[in-house]
Amino acid sequence: MHSHFERTGPLTEITSYPQWAQDMVADCQATKQSVIDHSLWERMSNGTLGHEGTVNFMVGIWPVIERFPAYMAQSLLKTQFGRSEGDNLARRWLVRNIRVEQNHAEYWLNWAEAAGIPREEVLQGVPPRGTETLANWCEDVSSRDTLAASIAATNYAVEGATGEWSQLIYENQNYVESFPSKIRPGALRWLQLHAAYDDTHPWEALEIVCTLMGTAPAADEVAHIGECIKRSYTSMRILADRCVTPHRVLEAMDEVAA
Repeated sequence: MHSHFERTGPLTEITSYPQWAQDMVADCQATKQSVIDHSLWERMSNGTLGHEGTVNFMVGIWPVIERFPAYMAQSLLKTQFGRSEGDNLARRWLVRNIRVEQNHAEYWLNWAEAAGIPREEVLQGVPPRGTETLANWCEDVSSRDTLAASIAATNYAVEGATGEWSQLIYENQNYVESFPSKIRPGALRWLQLHAAYDDTHPWEALEIVCTLMGTAPAADEVAHIGECIKRSYTSMRILADRCVTPHRVLEAMDEVAA
C-alpha cells in the first residue's frame, strides 16, 4: 500500500524528505560532484576553453535546451488529474513551468552569439560525437519510463547540477566582464537565471518524486530512481569531456552502457 508523503519542513532542506530519498541523494552525490568538479567550467570561466571547445559546448548542449519543454510535456502526458496527490502536484508544476523553458532556449542562443557562435551554427550544426548522450537519455527516460523517473532524471538531476555549474561560471567576474557592457545583460541572462541561489526547481522536482512514491517505496523502485539520476549526471560528464578531452568520450560512454 502507498504510504502518503506530505512535506512539512522547508522545501530546500534534505531532512524534509523521507529517509529513502535522503539516502538516495547521498548515494548519488559523488556522481553529481564529478560534473560540478569538471575542468570545463574553470576553462570556460578563465578563457582557456578555446573556440572549438566553446562550439562543442554551445552546439552539443543545444538539443537538450531545445527539447527540455518536450521532456516536461512527455512527463505531463503521464499524469492523470485526481489519480493521486503526486499526479496533481506534478501536473500543476509541469503546466506552470513548460512555457518558461521556451524563453530559456532564446537566452541560450543569445549567450552563444555573444560568445562568438552564430545562432545559425547552433540551430543547424551537427552536435559533436558524444555530446548527444545527454539528449538521448533525457528523451528515453521522459518518453519510456515512469513519471517519477522522468522528473528525477531531468528536472531534479539535470536542472540541479546545471544550477551548480552555472554558478561557477557566473560568479567569475573576469568571465562576466569579458562581454561588452552593452550586451552583457542579454548575453548572460541564461546563466543568471540558472545560477540563482534561490532556484527551487530541483527541490520542487524532488518533492514531486517523493509525493509520487510515498514514504516507503519498494527498494527496487528507489534503486531505479537513483540509477536514473546517476545516468543523467554521467551523461552530463560525457558532454563536458567532449568539450575539453575528446579522447575520453568512448571510455565514459562505456561507463553509461554498463
